[in-house]
Amino acid sequence: MYWNDKLIEEIIERAIREDIWTGDLTSDLLISEVEVGNGVILAKEEGLVAGLSIAEKVFYQFSDEIVFEYLLKDGDMVRPGQQLAELKGPVREILKGERTALNFLQRLSGIATRTNRYVEAVSSYPVKIVDTRKTTPTLRILEKYAVRVGGGYNHRMGLYDSVMIKDNHIFAAGGIFKAVKKVKEQLAHTIKIEVEVENLQGVEEALNAGVDIIMLDNMEIPEMSRAVEIINKQAIVEASGGITLENLVEVAATGVDIISVGVLTHNIKALDISLNLE
Repeated sequence: MYWNDKLIEEIIERAIREDIWTGDLTSDLLISEVEVGNGVILAKEEGLVAGLSIAEKVFYQFSDEIVFEYLLKDGDMVRPGQQLAELKGPVREILKGERTALNFLQRLSGIATRTNRYVEAVSSYPVKIVDTRKTTPTLRILEKYAVRVGGGYNHRMGLYDSVMIKDNHIFAAGGIFKAVKKVKEQLAHTIKIEVEVENLQGVEEALNAGVDIIMLDNMEIPEMSRAVEIINKQAIVEASGGITLENLVEVAATGVDIISVGVLTHNIKALDISLNLE
């Protein structure tokens, strides 16, 4: 899994600046800077935990006197009322970091929880559930981490780490074969080429062009099954587009290798998690 501590620190710093700007008027006026206390982070609904280390980093940005004690770890299933972590330290600083820390923790846990539902639904099939680039701007590294916590896999991190020739690329290049040929003439041999196709003719063209991965975009189940037969292990087969929990098993049963699901990281319902002072 791609991880970049410097980038994550920058994400956290931006989130804190967005919230606190020149100060916390309420906490600064009400609470003495020497007052210390305890807090507990707890779940208010069932789900999979992700982002505890990010929450910890947020609080440490406010004070290195805050003690963050893990009671669970990322990937653990949590029940309503169950405690995730305890905090001890300056109350004013804990309250300053509360919202930002919970925003990260709630969203990442929501992504991990949804991903886990998809993964479990097809656990009896030899298929991988992967994410897409449909992520919150600037939060991709964290959201893709949450997908991994939920048992899923990551597609490309960005435009820079693999080639995916989509419909508009194909149109601009004058066809699948021309597009692949032009890319191969310039691409390092270590990088795979994926092509998006919408019908069986596109499958044949992609195979003839010698691509590594063929994405079946928005295909009906019977056509998808036929495409898998035609490809016959000559390339990795990815299904994408219009995939939901309701049709997920049908898609897996066609024999595809990968199912990419954009909804893993967008339109997310955050897991309900709170922080209470004790």
